[in-house]
Amino acid sequence: MVTSAVSATEDASAAAALHTAIARRLEAARQRYSRGRRALVDVLAGSERPVTSAEIAMRDPVLSLSSVYRNLSVLEQAGVVRRLVTQEDNARYELSEELTAHHDHLICEQCGEVSDYTLGAQLEQAITAALDTLAKRSSFHPRRHHLEIVGLCDRCAPS
Repeated sequence: MVTSAVSATEDASAAAALHTAIARRLEAARQRYSRGRRALVDVLAGSERPVTSAEIAMRDPVLSLSSVYRNLSVLEQAGVVRRLVTQEDNARYELSEELTAHHDHLICEQCGEVSDYTLGAQLEQAITAALDTLAKRSSFHPRRHHLEIVGLCDRCAPS
């Protein structure tokens, strides 16, 4: 029972730190961290994968779809949210990696489903080194990378 109490305390502390960081970003962008934006952030923080604006609105009845669209735009401009464009008509959204942890994506080119994945530390270091070498040859100064693998999910792949 002590372990779950410690875990709940750590989760609450991490959530508080996340909301503090987001409030600072919004303040720097001269925007308020309203209840609606906080609710939207809570939905994104609780999502296991990038979600559409319609999925965000469905997960919290306080959020109307028009409000979700407006607030996603503000949060994206403030560097809080990252927008992923897939083959489908709807973009998907997630919290910025600077606020969470580095990860990459598997994107189904047929249905637009997006799944997060993380590479092992050794493979991530090898990819970063290769990308740094490429960037150096091109006189480019990378800050981060995103690896997106595009293909077919299990539901869409032919049997």
